[in-house]
Amino acid sequence: MSIAETPIHAIRGSRAAPGDGLHLVARHYKKGVRLDPHMHREAQLVYAAKGTMQVTTPKGRWLVPPDRAVWVPARLEHSIDVLADIDMRTLYFDLAWLARERRGASLAAEFVVRVSRLLQEAILALFDDRTDPDRTRLLARLAVLELHQAEDSATFVPLPHEPRCRRAADIVLGDPTGAHEIETLARTVGTSARTLSRLFASQTQLSFKSWRQRARIAAAIEKLSTEANVSVKQLASDLGYASVPAFSHAFRQVTGKTPTAFSQAK
Repeated sequence: MSIAETPIHAIRGSRAAPGDGLHLVARHYKKGVRLDPHMHREAQLVYAAKGTMQVTTPKGRWLVPPDRAVWVPARLEHSIDVLADIDMRTLYFDLAWLARERRGASLAAEFVVRVSRLLQEAILALFDDRTDPDRTRLLARLAVLELHQAEDSATFVPLPHEPRCRRAADIVLGDPTGAHEIETLARTVGTSARTLSRLFASQTQLSFKSWRQRARIAAAIEKLSTEANVSVKQLASDLGYASVPAFSHAFRQVTGKTPTAFSQAK
């Protein structure tokens, strides 16, 4: 995959911030749009002011509802799937800019950050009609400083690379409503349950049970984001939860909202 050579400020629908290696892009994408794997010379902070997207990197899949943003380092291949109509706001930072701010090393890997009220307002203010360069620089620095709140978000589904473990993971992701007991998966991919359990722990830093839970919640977020009038009771049953309260508790741990509140806010 070649690195995109088009300057960010030349992309239709973007805004070039004055100097200092910062560019801003505001775009609206309809549900179902996929931005195929690509990479940029710049690092970027991607935020959907409205809607939900999924960002995939070699490390895994990140579900990004409106209360989160994702940091993507420069030259990291990634793709984006739009799960519900989104108003995307992206900040692109030259490596020289990050070096001047002494933030290059701390932002070397991708992560999701929970968007605080301060971070949200800083991002949105960068896209208003004011063009004062000093104000722009201050807001950009504030946005980057707020990234210290990075979290190992439960909306992240790590993807294993070992072939047998990856095949098992793909089976679960292809049908997250299935029971998918580890013994059955192990036989399918040609190994033992003990070995597969060990592989999931070493490859994803999660037990198989915890990993499957994340995959199920990610599937729930996607369904609630893309379909109208989803029955929470039916969704909980489809995903293998014993009750709606159990499902709501697990969902709230990930998103900070109940399934019903999340669906109403999409």
